Amino acid sequence: MLKKFLKYALSNVMGMLALSCYILVDTYFVSVALGADGLTALNLAIPVYSFVHGLGLLLGVGGGTKYAVLLGEGKKENAQALFARMLRITACIAIALALLGALGSEMITRWMQADPQVFGMTKIYIQVILLFAPGFMLNDMLNCFVRNDGAPSLAMGAMLLSSFSNIVLDYIFMFPLGMGMLGAVLATGLASLLGAALLMSHVLKKTTALSVKARPCNVPKALRTLPLGVSALVGEVSSGVVMIAFNSLIMGLAGNTGVAAYGVIANLSLVVLAVYSGLAQGAQPLISHARGAGRSGDMRRVLRYEMTAMALVSAVVCGAMMLFPRQIVQVFNNEQNQPLQWMAETGLKMYFSGALFAGCNIVLSAFFAAAEQEKPAQIISILRGIVLILPMAVLLAAAFGMQGVWLSFPATEGVVAALAVMFYFRQKL
Repeated sequence: MLKKFLKYALSNVMGMLALSCYILVDTYFVSVALGADGLTALNLAIPVYSFVHGLGLLLGVGGGTKYAVLLGEGKKENAQALFARMLRITACIAIALALLGALGSEMITRWMQADPQVFGMTKIYIQVILLFAPGFMLNDMLNCFVRNDGAPSLAMGAMLLSSFSNIVLDYIFMFPLGMGMLGAVLATGLASLLGAALLMSHVLKKTTALSVKARPCNVPKALRTLPLGVSALVGEVSSGVVMIAFNSLIMGLAGNTGVAAYGVIANLSLVVLAVYSGLAQGAQPLISHARGAGRSGDMRRVLRYEMTAMALVSAVVCGAMMLFPRQIVQVFNNEQNQPLQWMAETGLKMYFSGALFAGCNIVLSAFFAAAEQEKPAQIISILRGIVLILPMAVLLAAAFGMQGVWLSFPATEGVVAALAVMFYFRQKL
């Protein structure tokens, strides 16, 4: 079982790390080409990307988990029918989002509270992200199903292809071609199409259990799998909601410079959380298949492997943030903005003190979802994503200013981690 865990988890973590690398490189290129205003615009627009990505994971994780359980139960035809239905549902939602991008991007930009100084860059990023929603959602959904179909290496390959092509296109569009923010977001959109195309090559093979053949579209039956993906959706969407709330709080406390400092921390946080998600999603096929086959001992064994790996990652992250905050922030502070430097350094050390708690919550939430225990998975995700973090941020910001904003993350994750551990020991798995 350890060998299988390493194959699935490491493949997915490598893919998620590649995805994270392009997020960091994207942030770095924007900081070099567009300065603090570019970072602010990027930070204001990222929640829309989180929402689109979250919907793709809702369909992919929810459907993919049920797909693996059905395969574990020996119901291959039911699994194939589920995939075909989820593919069509994904297409319908993605097309609706693309239309929203064409018609409503200015309205959404105003909701994000972009001021005139960064409005244009924020709007173009939001508009193009939504126009490319079909590519993003198809990529996310197919990645989950391909991984659950026994091809974790291909799923990793698709993420690597998307990430590295994004980096190359980012550079070409933003520097030699001088396309600014349009170049940054266009590179991200085109890269998602390349990843989706590679994954479709697996789906179209005759040897795979996946099938795109037309089948009666029993939408209610397909939608019943979505509760298993809610924790993944909440994890992504809540990061966008939290960014919007934090941007609003920080704008009042420290203006655009504070938002830019938070942009550095938020993007680094996306990288760390992506590694945790990589562990959780990588192990999901093994847990779900064991669930379908009735092997509870294997489920618990995989969880032990996950928690050990998560703890090691957390130790590295905390050590880096505590020992090298100045060097890390300087990478993104191309203008040598001293107020930004000071705020981001302070924020890094406080914010990432909650890394271990966050990793525990992500792993346990995904474990419950993979084992078809959707209620504890949803409670953990909703508590840490929206219900506790927002009032915690408001209260601590009122009491301690910017330091309170940074401390709201470890405080929330710590409380939820205690509840998550309690849920685990109460579940009979």
